[in-house]
Amino acid sequence: MTTEIAPGIVVDPRVKIGKPIIKGTRVPVELVIGKLAGGMTQEEVMAEYRLSRDEILAALRYAAHVISLEEVRALD
Repeated sequence: MTTEIAPGIVVDPRVKIGKPIIKGTRVPVELVIGKLAGGMTQEEVMAEYRLSRDEILAALRYAAHVISLEEVRALD
């Protein structure tokens, strides 16, 4: 059962162990973010994984949303 958890981002327990993926693909959000963080350009990620600019942006929006929910407490 596929569930859309954000625009363009879905989870399916049968695909990538239920990790968030780009809708219509098997490409995990974490892979896209990791490739961009590692220095690949959007164009390189698009070409290597056959993604559109909108799909790349959906992954970035989802990652930003998840991080915005995180609460970090400094330990003294």
